[in-house]
Amino acid sequence: MSDIGDWFKSIPFITRYWFAGSIAVPLIGKLGLISPVNLVLWPESFFHKFQIWRPFTSTLYFPVGPGTGFLYLVNLYFLYQYSTRLETGAFDGRPADYIFMLLFNWICIVVSFRLLTQLLMIPLIMSVLYVWAQLNRDMIVSFWFGTRFKACYLPWVILGFNYIIGGSIVNELIGNLVGHLYFFLMFKYPMDLGGRSFLSTPQILYQWFPNRRGGVSGFGVPPSRRPAPQDQAGGGGGGGGGGGRHNWGQGFRLGDD
Repeated sequence: MSDIGDWFKSIPFITRYWFAGSIAVPLIGKLGLISPVNLVLWPESFFHKFQIWRPFTSTLYFPVGPGTGFLYLVNLYFLYQYSTRLETGAFDGRPADYIFMLLFNWICIVVSFRLLTQLLMIPLIMSVLYVWAQLNRDMIVSFWFGTRFKACYLPWVILGFNYIIGGSIVNELIGNLVGHLYFFLMFKYPMDLGGRSFLSTPQILYQWFPNRRGGVSGFGVPPSRRPAPQDQAGGGGGGGGGGGRHNWGQGFRLGDD
């Protein structure tokens, strides 16, 4: 039990509570302590009965059973793996920025929930996976059956795989689109295309979750501006379109130099 406790404590702060909630809430529904009907996001109950807890519980709840247990475990694995990698990589030492990303993605998913089932767990996990994949787009990842490809294709490979095995792809599609929206507005548009910045972390989140130094380097780094050709030592005159582009960063493995 101490090994499990040590492992749980080693999970990054935000991922730890998200992961724990994604186990506790389905377990509560499975044991009947709270009826699953009260945990999912029904439009009538939310809008007309003002049961405002439903967007939160539907993000953590998943109906675990013989037909859904494997899907639940796979997505729990995705949550642990890719949320940990983002929190200890691109968002290392910046909990407020990571929480803001989760809040932005969650709000977008809640707004679009009429297109989904009443369960929001998979879309939020997929949105996080999508952001990680874009920040590590050139990393080679392995999928089932030994297939290997660049990380930027991973969200779409998962979507296609679920379609092949007969599952619904709506949740994965919404998650990918929301993740792309965040990545585009936060990184791609202002940094690579020279547009204005539409997203910024509210100051109150920095007060509640101040930046910190240290931690474990993980996977991926936030995009950074490449120096313009004229700023590079010994740089010559390049094409006008290349100076303002950015390096989205390559993924790296723990322990690499």
